[in-house]
Amino acid sequence: MNLRSARCVALATTLVFGLVQFGLAPFAEAVEYKEVNAKASTLSFTYQQMGSRNYGTFGKFEANLDFDTDNPGGAHAALTIDLSSIEAGSDDANTELQKPAWFDTATYPVATFESTSIKALGNNRYTITGKLSLRGLTREVSVPVLLKSESSIGIFVGDLVIKRDDFKIGEGEWANSVVSNEINIRFRMVAPQR
Repeated sequence: MNLRSARCVALATTLVFGLVQFGLAPFAEAVEYKEVNAKASTLSFTYQQMGSRNYGTFGKFEANLDFDTDNPGGAHAALTIDLSSIEAGSDDANTELQKPAWFDTATYPVATFESTSIKALGNNRYTITGKLSLRGLTREVSVPVLLKSESSIGIFVGDLVIKRDDFKIGEGEWANSVVSNEINIRFRMVAPQR
């Protein structure tokens, strides 16, 4: 091998190593995620009440996923949340939130999200756009999502801010003056590689 060939091989090796190091390997294997492990996943929310930040969770939800890292535009995601599984910090709060002025779980027991498009942004970041339905009202939302990979497990992490008045949640003077209109929803969906 002459000196020029040796330099070309060294340059190519350096380039490939650099791409792998930054997660841009040209021959990276596509990964598919088809199932969500609901027990390992979390769905939480934060809001302001009388100037204090409060935290809550939903304990029961079903998530469906069909996601191929080689074809994110063809992916699909859906989520169904059992609204009666809310944990907002106290039994009184949990009971109040199920009443007609809030979630009205007797009439609308679940909230749903169904993706309509998924756009890759690079660096394992995506925007998932879809329809969020709550209390009989449907709104289009876009959610920024980061995909982390840990030991053959995909972890989809995202945040979404919704406004209560977009879904007529929490009506009356007390609700509007005491609880913030903006609710920050955070999810962490865990899916094994397929």
